[in-house]
Amino acid sequence: MKIEFTPAAEKFIRRLVTFDGGPGYGLRLLVSPGGCSGMSAEFSVEPAPKDGEQVYAHGAFKLFLPAQSRLLLDGVTIDFKETATSTGFVFIDPKAKSCGCSTTDAPAFEETA
Repeated sequence: MKIEFTPAAEKFIRRLVTFDGGPGYGLRLLVSPGGCSGMSAEFSVEPAPKDGEQVYAHGAFKLFLPAQSRLLLDGVTIDFKETATSTGFVFIDPKAKSCGCSTTDAPAFEETA
């Protein structure tokens, strides 16, 4: 499984885990089909993975990913954007087809925090 992170996403995840968790904590990322552009996501800082979740270690943080999230995130770049109208993760999937409701060139979906 390959997931890439932009520097903004790495910084946000590290801060989230540091301030909402502690040593050994990770970010549980639940991604599912749905939403305008094909996917929706939920996340929380947790002390350990649940049964069936895989730990994906990346530098200074860990993601706890259930099977469906692993399938959907394979090959995806995770970014974090903060604008005047929204704040959240942006998932850029080069395999996704545009749904017609996005004005960006790269197919993506966004989950606001």
